[in-house]
Amino acid sequence: MDFIDQVRALASRVALAKDMLQTEEATKNAMVMPFIQLLGYNVFDPQEVTPELIADVGTKKGEKVDYAILKDGQPIMLFECKKSGGDLHINHASQLFRYFHVTEARFGVLTNGIVYRFFTDLEKANKMDDKPFFEFNILDFREQDVEELKKFAKATFDVETILTTANHLKYTRSIQNTLNEWMTNPPEEFVRLASAEFLAGKQFRNAVKDLFTQVTKQAFQQLVSDKINERLKGAMTPEPIAAPITQPALEASPDGEEVLAPSEAELEAFQIVRAILRPLVKPARISIRAAASYCAVLFDDNNRKPICRLRFNNENRLVIGLFNGSKEEERVPITSVDQIFDFDDRLKACVGAYVKADTTKENTDDVAAVRTV
Repeated sequence: MDFIDQVRALASRVALAKDMLQTEEATKNAMVMPFIQLLGYNVFDPQEVTPELIADVGTKKGEKVDYAILKDGQPIMLFECKKSGGDLHINHASQLFRYFHVTEARFGVLTNGIVYRFFTDLEKANKMDDKPFFEFNILDFREQDVEELKKFAKATFDVETILTTANHLKYTRSIQNTLNEWMTNPPEEFVRLASAEFLAGKQFRNAVKDLFTQVTKQAFQQLVSDKINERLKGAMTPEPIAAPITQPALEASPDGEEVLAPSEAELEAFQIVRAILRPLVKPARISIRAAASYCAVLFDDNNRKPICRLRFNNENRLVIGLFNGSKEEERVPITSVDQIFDFDDRLKACVGAYVKADTTKENTDDVAAVRTV
């Protein structure tokens, strides 16, 4: 089972159990320990995962942290746990702060079994930051979040790799939160800046302030809406898709199934895939073939170059099949066609590999031709 499928399986269990767990201990057993195990660490081996690790911190004796993940006998990651759904304000992480200071661990995690906030010492060496650089919600995550989480797994854990992206993650998240707040409640300074051209020296009295605050809010929201529509419009731009479906090259699917016409939902999904891949290749190089059980989206109309499979036969259950470097299909349930945008990195990686392989082959052919001459 792929890592993302393991995350989804745990998310399903957490969703069912979250309202039943009333204590911190129950949360640790039912949610946090499975999460640590998901990352590949053996929660039953105290040399790898030590519960209630004790240390003396200054005048405080016997300080405990809920879990410490060890490597070569040294803590690399610390977990401080609260009960399911509990408040994760930084003021509730005092033990994590103190223990972080006296160990070699570079990462501290504050969690309530649903949200996991990852901290490090970006601001000042050996002192845990007040703000997390990464937050993972087991009940609300994107594929990109799973890729970041995977960096903390035992098989891939590397301090330097994580720290290289930590600053970017922290500042990006902070700016996103600020912009999101400005969309719903733009501050006076931002309103003044955005409307400076129209104020033309007018006094920023309450009536003017209220007017331009409302206008700024509407303009901000309209801008975001226009950007979304622009992206969707690019995805839905008519392309000559009829040819790949009707030309003689459309023999049976790779599984020998009868070729059919795509449904409206499949065509919409196909156009979204084309829009995602437009920066890499011309849309005409992306084609679609519909069979009885799925629609195949192909590169250069080649069965041996699958990009994804659209399994939309059941109207109540949409599934997209994504391919890795070995052309193995991972079936991912989605709630709407628009969710395909969340997989843009994987789709681009897939096509990028085909383009790279084609370029390599062309270079090889050129060398062979030169030698022949």
